[in-house]
Amino acid sequence: MKNINKNNILLFSCAVFFICLQFACAQTRETTTNPEEAKMERDRNMADPQWRKDNYIVNRDSAYANPYYALQKLKGGNKRFEEGRSIHPRQDPALIESLAEGQAPFAIIVGCSDSRVSSEALFDQGFGDLFVARTAGQVMAQASYATLEYAYLNLGTKLIVVLGHTSCGAVSAAVKIPADPPGHIVTLINAIKPAALAVKDMEGDEINNAVRQNVINQVNELRALESVLSDAYGAGNLLIVGAVYSLNTGEVEILDETMEDFPPTGYGTKDITGL
Repeated sequence: MKNINKNNILLFSCAVFFICLQFACAQTRETTTNPEEAKMERDRNMADPQWRKDNYIVNRDSAYANPYYALQKLKGGNKRFEEGRSIHPRQDPALIESLAEGQAPFAIIVGCSDSRVSSEALFDQGFGDLFVARTAGQVMAQASYATLEYAYLNLGTKLIVVLGHTSCGAVSAAVKIPADPPGHIVTLINAIKPAALAVKDMEGDEINNAVRQNVINQVNELRALESVLSDAYGAGNLLIVGAVYSLNTGEVEILDETMEDFPPTGYGTKDITGL
């Protein structure tokens, strides 16, 4: 009799376990396959002032219209990413389908091709938000210039962020200057070499110092690039800044050296994060 009771208890326990497992799987399927409910939840969150404040939200239309607000939106997204609280916006099927009609990215990112530096991920942005141009060490040439000019003139994007990152391989090559680099790699080294030479006697990590200086040089390069970008920047219609992403921490640091002495602008510059 005791064996029968034990068997009954075991069977009952197994039955309860499988029922709970089926219920959990059904709940998971319902959550992941119901985009309408997910959209309703996102809309509720966006309408909640405290949630917006806690998650550093900046209105997307405002970010597209004003480059200073666009920069605030990138900063807020990176804070979420750094804190492990990314919200993965603008990834629902309806939004993706609508983008087939056109795009209006609120920021241009000139970044490195390094596989560890994904702009959409580290700024916690979605489809259609960022117009990204990537090469090793953010080295630019004629095609890169035309790409940025296109985004400003045709897409109306008013913010350019030159984004370097710590421990950059291209910058490391320029610092170490290997003998007889293969193929076209010498073109990268030559482009970054001025930054490497400028920090040669500076205290601290030589490669990361060169990373920062390389970004600063590239920001100045774009600000002076005639005639589209230089005219737009000089008129206060286009904001061009530099930043460095830390592979270790996930933080994007906007470089102070690129946040000074902006030309006069008609754009508002107050902080609207969380409003």
